[in-house]
Amino acid sequence: MDTKELLKKVRKIEIKTRRLSDHIFGGEYHSTFKGRGMTFSEVRQYQFGDDVRNIDWNVTARYNEPFVKVFEEERELTMMLMVDVSGSELFGTSLQFKKEVLTEISATLAFSALQNNDKVGLILFSSEVELYIPPKKGKSHVLRIIRELLEFSPKNQGTHVAGALKFLTNVMKKKAIVFVLSDFIADSYDNTLRIVGNKHDVTGIRVYDQREESIPNIGLVQMEDSETGTLQLVNTTSKKVRNDYSKFHHQKVDYFNDAFTKAGCGVIHCRTDESYVKKLLGYFKRRG
Repeated sequence: MDTKELLKKVRKIEIKTRRLSDHIFGGEYHSTFKGRGMTFSEVRQYQFGDDVRNIDWNVTARYNEPFVKVFEEERELTMMLMVDVSGSELFGTSLQFKKEVLTEISATLAFSALQNNDKVGLILFSSEVELYIPPKKGKSHVLRIIRELLEFSPKNQGTHVAGALKFLTNVMKKKAIVFVLSDFIADSYDNTLRIVGNKHDVTGIRVYDQREESIPNIGLVQMEDSETGTLQLVNTTSKKVRNDYSKFHHQKVDYFNDAFTKAGCGVIHCRTDESYVKKLLGYFKRRG
C-alpha cells in the first residue's frame, strides 16, 4: 500500500468512526468507564447530611468546627486495544473481512477515548506480540494507531491470546480499560485472563463470519487453514462433517463466553454482516 492510498484509507476510517464516537459513543463511553477512583480535592465546612466518615479531624481541631474532605472522580483513563492480526482475520464472506471490522471498532473506541482526553495504546498480536504502541493522548497518536491497524503486516499467522495477555500485565502497571479484539479461535487463555481481569477492566470483542458457524452442502471443496497454510479436501455433502464443523465453532464460542464471564470480564459478539454500532452501544448502555 503506497503512502497516498494509505492516507486516503486512514481519512476514510477517521471520518466514519469519528462521527460515530462524537455523536453516539462519547457520552456512553464516559458514563460506562468512570475513572480509576476518587481522589482528594479540598476541604469544606461540614453540612447537614454529610458523611461523618469524611470529617477531616486535623482541620476540624485547628478551626474548632467540623470540616469534611471533598473527593472527586479521577477522570483520566488509559485504554489499551489488543487486536488479533493472525491469519484467520483475513477471512470474510459478506461485506467485509474480519480484519476490517476489527479496525473500524478499534478506531471508534480510540476516538471515544480521545474525546474524553484519555490515553490510548495498542498491542497487535498473533502467535506472539507483533507491535506495542505505549498509551498516549492526542489525535495524531490515534491516527498512528489507525495507520498501523490498516497496513501492519504480521510476521506470524497463528494466535496466542494468553501470550498477549501476559505481555499486557508486564507493560501496564496501573489499571486500564482493555478491549481484546479477535475471532477467539484459540484456547488455553482462561487462567491468564483471570489474572488480567483482577487488575484491569477487560472486554472481549469476538468478531466472526457467518460461514464460521456452519458450511453449506456444496460438494467436495478444497479449504485452507489461514493460520497454518494447510490445504485439505472437505466433503461438505457429509452431514457428520458439517456437524463437526459447527461443533468446533460452538466449542470455541462456549470457551470464550465461559473464560471471560468467570474472569469478571465483559463480552461482545459481532458478526461481520451485523452492525457493530448497535453491539457497542447496547453493551455500553447495559454497563452504564
